Amino acid sequence: MVKMDSELYPERVAYRRGPIVTGRVIRLLEGYSREMQVQRPIVVAVLATAGVARVILLLIASLLRSGAGTGARRRWKELRKGPEFLVTPLRLRDSEGVLCEVEIHGHLPQSAIEPADHIQVTIRPQKDPQLAPRVERIVNLTTAQLLTPRPPTVWSHLGPALLLQAVLGILVIGVVAALSVIGG
Repeated sequence: MVKMDSELYPERVAYRRGPIVTGRVIRLLEGYSREMQVQRPIVVAVLATAGVARVILLLIASLLRSGAGTGARRRWKELRKGPEFLVTPLRLRDSEGVLCEVEIHGHLPQSAIEPADHIQVTIRPQKDPQLAPRVERIVNLTTAQLLTPRPPTVWSHLGPALLLQAVLGILVIGVVAALSVIGG
C-alpha cells in the first residue's frame, strides 16, 4: 500500500491574525474544556467589598433576631479557579487556499456549522500566541445564520449575589467616607 503525500507530509495549519477570515469549513475537531483564570485583584476587591456588606447584614439580622442563615459561601480557591468553558477547534480553508485553525469558545447549536459550509469568521488573537485565534462571530453564508459563541465571563462566575453584596459594600464605604469628610 502506497501512502499519499498528504499522509507523509500533513498540511500545515496557519493561525491567521485576521480580523475577518472567509472560507469553507473543513472540519470541526472534538471540543474540550479549558479553565479561565480569575485575576487575584478582582477577587480581592469583590470579596472585600462584599465582606463589608455581609458584616452589616449579619449585624442587622442579629439585631432583628431573625435567625437568617448566612447562605452557602464559596471558598477563595473556588472563586480564583474560574469557570470552565468549551473550546472547539475549527479548521477552514480560506479564500486563498490556506488551511486555517481557529477556536470557538462556548456552545453553538449542533447543526450550526457543517463541513463544506461557506463561512465568514471574525477573529481576535488570544493572550497566549501559541493558541489559535478566538472566534468572536460566525456568519454562515450557506445558511445565512449569524452565530455568536458565548463563553462564561469572570462576572458570571462570581455570581449576581456576590456582586450585589460588593456593590452594597462599595455604597456603605462611600457613605462612611462622605460622612467622615463632612463631619471631620
